[in-house]
Amino acid sequence: MTSTVGRLRQLAPHWAMILVVLFVSFTLIESIVGPLELWQSLIVVAVIAFGYPIVVRSLGVAPDVWTDE
Repeated sequence: MTSTVGRLRQLAPHWAMILVVLFVSFTLIESIVGPLELWQSLIVVAVIAFGYPIVVRSLGVAPDVWTDE
């Protein structure tokens, strides 16, 4: 079993990457279509938040915390 500190060290770069992807996505979307409403923003956040781990697992770079079963 991995310690809490070990888990945080594994996940911190991925959390940072999710935030970067969110900021870039919102910047691109809002520069193309204009400001989003709250419900539209929540959909973008949900797609990225749930899609990122799936993509990372399929690329084989997921942290052990996400791949342990």
